[in-house]
Amino acid sequence: MTEGQQSAPGGQTMAYGKDGLQVLDYWPAESKKAPLVVFVHGGGWKRGSKDNATGVAKVRHYHELGYAFASVNYRLVPDATVEQQAQDVADALAFLRSKAQDLGFESGRITLMGHSAGAHLVALVGTDMRYFTKAGLTPDAVRGVILLDGAAYDVGRQMAEGGRFMAGTYAQAFGTDPARQRALSPTFHAEKPDAPSFLILHVDRADGAAQSEALAAALRQAGTPVEIAALEGQGLRGHMQVNRSMGDPDYPGTAIVDHYLRRIFGQ
Repeated sequence: MTEGQQSAPGGQTMAYGKDGLQVLDYWPAESKKAPLVVFVHGGGWKRGSKDNATGVAKVRHYHELGYAFASVNYRLVPDATVEQQAQDVADALAFLRSKAQDLGFESGRITLMGHSAGAHLVALVGTDMRYFTKAGLTPDAVRGVILLDGAAYDVGRQMAEGGRFMAGTYAQAFGTDPARQRALSPTFHAEKPDAPSFLILHVDRADGAAQSEALAAALRQAGTPVEIAALEGQGLRGHMQVNRSMGDPDYPGTAIVDHYLRRIFGQ
């Protein structure tokens, strides 16, 4: 659930594909050699957009830190598959990298950040390199991947244990074929090659915590650097808060992400 989390005004809208949803908003930094944070919204793979699910604080906060910022739309279920959504994320990243000089950021200093379903999608493209490869990218196309309270890193387990509230959403997105569910599970792609590093954040909800910890364990076993942290907030309210409040200096998660970004960007 991501409604009511409005984005900041003033972004430049650009198309990275032919479909009407294959668009993104871009906010430049003051420096022409800035790092770039690319955000992917949530919404159960079937709703949400860059206009209502980016959160109000991110653009301003990351601009104050000297970063450029982009927020990506992708095609939605049921008109598109989750596989196509992941490819949209990779294609949007490739588009941005191709425009780095014109847009004014360093193509070698990019991080992907996603919330909820968006966290699943950025985790998938950060572990299953088929999407990057098809977009003409290598694993080091990003410096890192930041996951904000996802809960479908192991799709089959989530569908079995996640309860009835989201059961229909998961069934619509991932279907009934266990092989497809596994193929769309970042935890099962954690063997290298992966994106260079991951930051996994979760709030106090049982499924999100368990899924986050299992993904972190799989990445560690593969030798991929990963940090994981639990944030305040419970259940659905906490799940929404991590997105709405990220970038607010008073929100504890903001400092964790800021520290990670400074380290991977080298500034």
